[in-house]
Amino acid sequence: MKKQVSTTEAPGAIGPYSQAIIANGFVFLSGQVALDPASGQLVEGDIEAQTERVMANLGAVLKASGSSFDKVVKTTVFLKDMGEFARMNAVYAKFFPAPPPARSTVEAARLPRDVRVEIDLIALAP
Repeated sequence: MKKQVSTTEAPGAIGPYSQAIIANGFVFLSGQVALDPASGQLVEGDIEAQTERVMANLGAVLKASGSSFDKVVKTTVFLKDMGEFARMNAVYAKFFPAPPPARSTVEAARLPRDVRVEIDLIALAP
């Protein structure tokens, strides 16, 4: 059995997918980009600004699911430019208490709306 998670505190799904699904004791969050949920506009700025917005969006979906950053077990980070890894990582690290989740990071040829970063994750369900 699966349960859909949705919140207006993060950008809505643009297409046939959910912000998150709870199933088998886990919460599976779709990738988030640096869209402001209030305006629907892309957050302009450097990799740090975009990563902060992405993490805020993920946090809102986690909260709506009843989970939190300390329950995240796996993330996938998609970067436009791997040269920005260290700067993204400095922001990312602030959101995860020890031990941090497992992670994969890849450089993508092109991301939605030409953003610099997209992150998805899996967390333990409440």
